[in-house]
Amino acid sequence: MTNDIRRIYPRPVPCPIGHPGARPLAGGLFGFAMVELLRRGAAPEVLPIDAAVALYPDEIDTFRRLSQPCAPLAGLDLSSPKVMGVVNVTPDSFSDGGLLEDARAAVAHGLGLAEAGADILDIGGESTRPGAQPVPIEEELTRVMPVIEGLIDAGCEVPISIDTRKAKVAEAAIAAGAVLFNDVSALTYDRASAEAAARAPALCLMHAQGDPRTMQENPQYGDVLLDVYDFLELRIAAAEAEGVAPGRIVIDPGIGFGKTLDHNLALIRRLSLFHGLGCPILLGVSRKRFIGTLSGADQARERVHGSIAAGLAGLDQGAQILRVHDVAETRQAIDVWRAIVREGKMDRVRELNEATQ
Repeated sequence: MTNDIRRIYPRPVPCPIGHPGARPLAGGLFGFAMVELLRRGAAPEVLPIDAAVALYPDEIDTFRRLSQPCAPLAGLDLSSPKVMGVVNVTPDSFSDGGLLEDARAAVAHGLGLAEAGADILDIGGESTRPGAQPVPIEEELTRVMPVIEGLIDAGCEVPISIDTRKAKVAEAAIAAGAVLFNDVSALTYDRASAEAAARAPALCLMHAQGDPRTMQENPQYGDVLLDVYDFLELRIAAAEAEGVAPGRIVIDPGIGFGKTLDHNLALIRRLSLFHGLGCPILLGVSRKRFIGTLSGADQARERVHGSIAAGLAGLDQGAQILRVHDVAETRQAIDVWRAIVREGKMDRVRELNEATQ
C-alpha cells in the first residue's frame, strides 16, 4: 500500500454509452462521462472526464486504461459479461462442501454447469472459507486432477480454471489443460507460484487480508477501496516482473476475504475504480455471508436471489466475469439485463471503441 495522501484515484462513473461526451468503459456495454476522483483523507471530487484529463495530466495513463477494451482472456471475449461456474471438490466449502467429493459427480456437475451457460469452470480442492484449514498438496491434487482430466476426456467445451494457492497444483492442472490459474493469495502464499503463473495462459490475482483461518477476525483498512487497489496494483506489477503478460491477468477484489459487511458493500458500489488497473474484473459474491446478513438467509443455498442482485450491481460497474454457484439462474438474469442495457447501443460501443484504439 502506498498510503500517499497526494495520489488521485480516478473512478469512472458508469452511464449509458450514448450519453453526451461519454467514453467507453473498458470496451463494454457502458460509458462514462464523469469521473469521481478519490484521495486518502479527502472528500471525493466529481468532474467531467475531459476536465479531469486537463487538470491531472499525470494520470493520463490511468484515464486511458479506463476506456481500453479488454483483450480476450483464456479464449473468452470480454466485451460482454461472462459466467464462471464453481465446482468445489471439497468436504468443507461454505456453500456446497461434501456434495462433489466423488470425481464422477464433480465431472457431471461441471458438464451440467457448462450446458446451463457457464463460460468457464473453476475447479477447487481446498476451501478458503473463513476458518478453513490448509489442505496438503497431495490431497488437493487427488481431489482436483481426476475432475479436470475427466472434464477434458468428456469433451468439455468451456475453458477450465484451477482455484488454488499452490504452485504444484497449478502446474499439474495447467499441464492437464486448465487455462486459468485462480490464486486467492495473488501469488503470495507459495513462492513458486510465480513460475507457474508465468506458464499459465491466464492468471487471476485476488485481494485477501490475512489467512482464511483468521481473515474475518476484525479486518481493518485505512480506506478499503484504495488499500485493495494499491495491493492489486503491486501484485500485477510483481506478476508482470515474473513474466506474466498484462493481457493475461484478471483481478478480483476478494469480496468476503478479510472484509466486513461495510467493506464488501463499499467495494461493490465503486467497483468501477478497478478498471484503472487495466485488467478485467472478476467478481465473486455468490452465496456469501454478507448476502445472508442483509437478507436474513442463514443457509448459503437460500442466497441465490441476493447473489444475482449483487452480481448485477457489479455488472453495472463494468465487471467482466461473475463467479457463481447458480449458473442457470445467473445466466437468465444476465441475458435479460444485457438485453435491457444494450438495446440500440452496440453500434455506438463499436464506434467509441474504434475511436480509442
